[in-house]
Amino acid sequence: MAGRTVDKYDVRKQFKELYAPRPDDFKLVTVPPMNYLMLDGQGNPGTAPAYAAALEALYSVSYAVKFASKHAGRDYVVGPLEGLWTADDPGSFTRGDKDSWKWTMMIPQPHWIGSREIGDGITKASAKNIPGLDGLRFETLDEGLSVQILHIGSYDDEAPTLHRLHSGFMPANGFGFAGAHHEIYLSDPRRVPSEKLKTILRQPVRKL
Repeated sequence: MAGRTVDKYDVRKQFKELYAPRPDDFKLVTVPPMNYLMLDGQGNPGTAPAYAAALEALYSVSYAVKFASKHAGRDYVVGPLEGLWTADDPGSFTRGDKDSWKWTMMIPQPHWIGSREIGDGITKASAKNIPGLDGLRFETLDEGLSVQILHIGSYDDEAPTLHRLHSGFMPANGFGFAGAHHEIYLSDPRRVPSEKLKTILRQPVRKL
């Protein structure tokens, strides 16, 4: 129809149940397999140069892929930054021992984006001398049954909510861990005060 506008694909709208939880209670969701551009690292996300380099690499390639797709006729909104967090000693999260944290930072990609498009995006980013590109990988993450909640506030204030999840909700409902702690960052910390940051906290689970 003449004059009709086509909405851009937006993963947050396509999977609203996964990207719009409430902050008042834990919610069970089933997460389908989703494709991500990923990069692994370790260290304090606030100070480690590797973390800043990882974000630059992820965003540079994700936007290069987006613009190429738009040029080909399929536009979309670049997905939010997400992260998987682990540590050899899980207690390091509640102690705030950030230097020992291991992370996989990632950005979700639309279903029609494949390895070829990602490879082209990396080639374009390489021309701009973006660091960290050699560590990027394109992978499908299949989390399945998960528990999630919206955290509003500083990243440093997540511990009480995670304690309620790990020591209250999960054992009370017969759940065990089935994957890494997953965070989805809905706010830009450069523009939003720490007390108003919105972060989805997700934990894949399995019935014991």
